[in-house]
Amino acid sequence: MTEEQQRIRSYLVAQGAKLTPAAIVDKVRAAMVELEAASRAVPADRFGERPEPEEWSGNEVMSHVLAAGAYFGGGIVAALDDASPPPRMGGSGAENAPARPATEWCRLLSRDRDELFARVLRAAPDAALERRIEHGMFGPLNWREALLFLRLHDLDHAGQLQKIAAALTAARPA
Repeated sequence: MTEEQQRIRSYLVAQGAKLTPAAIVDKVRAAMVELEAASRAVPADRFGERPEPEEWSGNEVMSHVLAAGAYFGGGIVAALDDASPPPRMGGSGAENAPARPATEWCRLLSRDRDELFARVLRAAPDAALERRIEHGMFGPLNWREALLFLRLHDLDHAGQLQKIAAALTAARPA
């Protein structure tokens, strides 16, 4: 694990233990607002366009956000329900992304997260903390840490979408 990854993991562990589940949900909701604003900043007619061949399009970013959210959200629910965890994600979730406008991706994300938040808020704050959700970079996380990770993930990809929007706006075809 790199020094940066260790720093992020330390944040997730410390804040996951300190914050109430409701406070974590509030932080994730705030990050979702930033993510939605950034996704809508990408020109709608170019949402599926990559600013550079090796970079993702806005559509691929949002597909990845939903796929990662489904994995971590599924892991959180499985931990709380004492069920088997979902299988690890194969790929990034951006491969073969269906073409959708930003508004549709955000609607789907909101639907998924509302279900997750309702489940989390029904749980006892100290329930099932021994159960872990595997993260490829930050190691095993308990459900509170994984929920807080969604905040960082959304903010990271909001920044990515802002860069995509800037590149596609600056490089408008003639």
